[in-house]
Amino acid sequence: MGDFMGGKPTGRFSNGRVPSDFIGEGFGLKEILPAYLDPNLQLQDLLTGVCFASAGSGYDPLTTKSQSVLSLSDQLNLFKEYKSKITAVVRNERTATLLSKSLFVLSIGSNDLALNYFSTPLRSAHYDIPAYTDFLLELASNFFQVIFDKHQQFPHLFRELQELYALGERVIEVASMSPIGCVPAQRTLGGAIERACDETENQVAILFNSKLSALINSLNKRLPEAQLIYVDIYNPLLSIIQEPAQNVVDKGCCGTGTVEFGSLCNKDTPSTCNDASKYIFWDGLHPIETAYKILTYAILKQLS
Repeated sequence: MGDFMGGKPTGRFSNGRVPSDFIGEGFGLKEILPAYLDPNLQLQDLLTGVCFASAGSGYDPLTTKSQSVLSLSDQLNLFKEYKSKITAVVRNERTATLLSKSLFVLSIGSNDLALNYFSTPLRSAHYDIPAYTDFLLELASNFFQVIFDKHQQFPHLFRELQELYALGERVIEVASMSPIGCVPAQRTLGGAIERACDETENQVAILFNSKLSALINSLNKRLPEAQLIYVDIYNPLLSIIQEPAQNVVDKGCCGTGTVEFGSLCNKDTPSTCNDASKYIFWDGLHPIETAYKILTYAILKQLS
């Protein structure tokens, strides 16, 4: 969390603002996007954007379970609650207009590989890499389809986007997986003594991203009223890592910089770096605010 908000925890896995904040700022809404579950949330916050994300979640239910975080279904239920709250204040017609002009951002999937498949035997013992990639794509496909198909293997996930679509969302940005093989924790686990990027993990991310992009294109042809936008974060983040301008790219600022993330990175963590601006990553998995800002500008260009 660094020095952001006076060193108080906000749920952001960084030393400052994250992409959701910069996206809100980019659209002229607010500099800080609050969490929907923030007890200090005000009506104006609801009307100008909130965050339902739960760090550590994934397409794979086992990823969510292993991290004890909110699933996609849980987040969707919070969105339903959110809609009810604003409807009670601004009425149905304005709520429908508000939601139809909103941007819904979904960034998920990297945890399925970094925290689940490559770090534990939860899935790797039962799936080889191609099979797990297909498994994730099937989960994503069932989440994103609108016309219910009883023959799908995971119909409960399929209904979630159907409900989301019915709740008024029309523009949905779907972020790709990141170059997970280049984050400090995965360099530690699979980068050998030189701590290089784990190219096997990066290739898996590339494979999944290509299939996800094709899926989004296919669904856009089937959903004339919706606009699903595939956003590449893999290449912009990789460019930041490969052109570090003498910044540290293979370790995070927090602690040893090798594996720590989440609750292991706070103001009480020993040996945290003195100048985070010299690093690309805040912890073992997540970039610092400056890197996130550059990445988000690349995202906004894709949305324009």
